[in-house]
Amino acid sequence: MVLFLYRMAVIDAVLDRLLDGLLALGRLLSPLCSLFVLLQLSALVVVLLLSLRVVCLLWSHAQFTRRLRCFSKPPTQNWLMGHLGEMRSTEEGLQAVDQLVRTYSHSCSWFLGPFYSLVRLFHPDYIKPLLLAPASITVKDELFYGFLRPWLGQSLLLSNGEDWSRRRRLLTPAFHFDILKNYVKIFNHSSNIMHSKWRRLVAEGESRQDMFSHISLMTLDSLLRCTFSYNSNCQESSSEYIAAIFELSTLVIERRGRILHHWDWLYWRSPEGQRFKQACNIVHRFTRTVVQERRAQLLHQGEPESHTDTTGGEEKRKRVADFIDLLLLSKDEEGHGLTDEEIKAEADTFMFGGHDTTASGISWVLYNLSQHQDYQDRCRAEVNDLLQDRETEDLDWEDLSSLPFTTMCIKESLRLHSPVSAVTRRYTKDITVPGGRVIPQGSICLVSIYGTHHNPEIWPDPDVYNPMRFDPENSKDRSSHAFIPFSSGPRNCIGQKFAMAELRVVVALTLRRFRLTPGGVEVRRLPQLVLRAEGGLWLTLETLDTPQD
Repeated sequence: MVLFLYRMAVIDAVLDRLLDGLLALGRLLSPLCSLFVLLQLSALVVVLLLSLRVVCLLWSHAQFTRRLRCFSKPPTQNWLMGHLGEMRSTEEGLQAVDQLVRTYSHSCSWFLGPFYSLVRLFHPDYIKPLLLAPASITVKDELFYGFLRPWLGQSLLLSNGEDWSRRRRLLTPAFHFDILKNYVKIFNHSSNIMHSKWRRLVAEGESRQDMFSHISLMTLDSLLRCTFSYNSNCQESSSEYIAAIFELSTLVIERRGRILHHWDWLYWRSPEGQRFKQACNIVHRFTRTVVQERRAQLLHQGEPESHTDTTGGEEKRKRVADFIDLLLLSKDEEGHGLTDEEIKAEADTFMFGGHDTTASGISWVLYNLSQHQDYQDRCRAEVNDLLQDRETEDLDWEDLSSLPFTTMCIKESLRLHSPVSAVTRRYTKDITVPGGRVIPQGSICLVSIYGTHHNPEIWPDPDVYNPMRFDPENSKDRSSHAFIPFSSGPRNCIGQKFAMAELRVVVALTLRRFRLTPGGVEVRRLPQLVLRAEGGLWLTLETLDTPQD
């Protein structure tokens, strides 16, 4: 099956190159032969290759249909089209997942026409053997991740095999506790900027605000400082780089929903493909320039410090190492570091993966607490008790473990409104799941984080927001894979501790300074690259007087 998939990819590549060649040939021969003859030749070759492609697709579809019979199959339009068009990125699409989970309990097969064969899984016992499978046999599939490759390159998110293992080893020290401690100050600072803007807006009578628009800029601000030590001022003014990141995210979502744009040859000649290239050039130019300048700076000035130097009795503040510094300084077992291109790919991935997911998580926490004033008051009291008698409102790294109930509220929000709805994988070997069912190699496994978090067999009353689910006493007998907002296993989210730290800081400071109430509009969930809300997530802000010492 892997050999077959390889041959399919070869056919696609040949078709792409042949079409490019025919276009070039047409330009060359147009003065020498009639346009009609050229069109006939082109049409004949294209039809032959497309016919071969269709035959291969149908044969693959038949093979996967036969091998996936051990999984329940929801009703389809017909044998050929399968479930094409039934996976919708809307509120109704999420409700359809709820129905699927109630009907099939743990898993089912799913066919996107003859193009893609999937197994959808939404039970801890079924997703555990997949997520814990060795990284050596785990492959990120191109259906859901391939569209990101022109933007993020061969980064940790998209690489496989030994290349992935090497990158993971080199990047892991960048997320050590000692490094993350330095970022807490940045989270405080970016939160302060956002809250100052909110106070100004409330004073001007604009108390009703879209959480996503403000918090996305705040998390981008934090990431630019953590990654590049760059003050973008993006919370107050726009920039070409910020606009390009938003543009790329939007275009990836649009492409995923248009089956014809899955074909590279067609997409890169479309207006959307041209816009994607332009936005990529802006982002890559910015990142490449920073990496090259920082490498030269390290050569001339030496390594930055991550602490305060008090040598000779005089305190001297050194520049704190950021993400780029850490990548530039990292070495593998043989003493080899990352190239500038590899560092650029990882920095772009950190920006992509870190701002939207965290912004979604924070926004939905604030939304859920706005719906439950009793929980909001309890969190606020916990934060105020922690900061009592302090000279500053800033939180330290050590403070984050002293917010148990706030953390429970955050986790319950990540369960109810997971920023990422699903992750997908392919495997180079057959994988056995409970019941003796076998997932054949090459199949796309769609691990439904949303479905698992809303499975009534695991979570009673799954649509109810109840932070007490995460009380240690209530969690001790729960499956290790019942709660997976950051995935799990060797390919879990490397930045999950970074994200949880930022979530705690921003939520705690927000609740200390503001009361949040519903915005007065119906909230309809919108699952895109991350979980959003149609038309924004609007809440009403009320400025609170900070408790006096």
